[in-house]
Amino acid sequence: MRSRCLVVSHASPSSSTPFFVCATLGLALWLGHGPAALAEATFSITSASFRAGGAVNSPQVFDQDDCKGGNRSPQLTWRDPPAGTRSFAITMFDPDAPGRGWWHWAVAGIPATVESLPENASASGFLKKLGAVEARNDFDVDGYGGPCPPPGKPHRYVITVYALNTADLRLAQGRPALMFDHEIGTAAIGSAKMVVNYGR
Repeated sequence: MRSRCLVVSHASPSSSTPFFVCATLGLALWLGHGPAALAEATFSITSASFRAGGAVNSPQVFDQDDCKGGNRSPQLTWRDPPAGTRSFAITMFDPDAPGRGWWHWAVAGIPATVESLPENASASGFLKKLGAVEARNDFDVDGYGGPCPPPGKPHRYVITVYALNTADLRLAQGRPALMFDHEIGTAAIGSAKMVVNYGR
């Protein structure tokens, strides 16, 4: 049977854990040569900066007060976005921070032809050269702000790459990350997530 499984998530990563939905797309044919089905790949994300479920390394940690890291946005690679993708967006959110959680990064307007970002794409100007725009994070800084939780239990950091059905969300550089999240959610047709951890 030919089927496709997509990761489905709510507009905000703080609202729910993503769940999986598999939709049957057609019937398999058996003609004496085995099933005629070909499995379609699932939208996925990997990183050379850290692994899913692993710890955030010093280069990606925030650099302010008693957090002494490199504050370099992570290297990211994504594969097999859904058909109809016209651009990508990325968010990084800490659901374990007090209150409504903490936005560390939100970027939109990444062209559909782009399949990866190098490490430090935020501060190096790489994203700007692509024509992408970055939100103001909850450190009140435009662009990437790495993990810097209070001492104690490690926090989770949810990194999500969204496939969007539009190339223009009409978002401006420096608008609040929460606004980016809302607009991204209205245009998302698929997403790929990675969760990493950091504690002090």
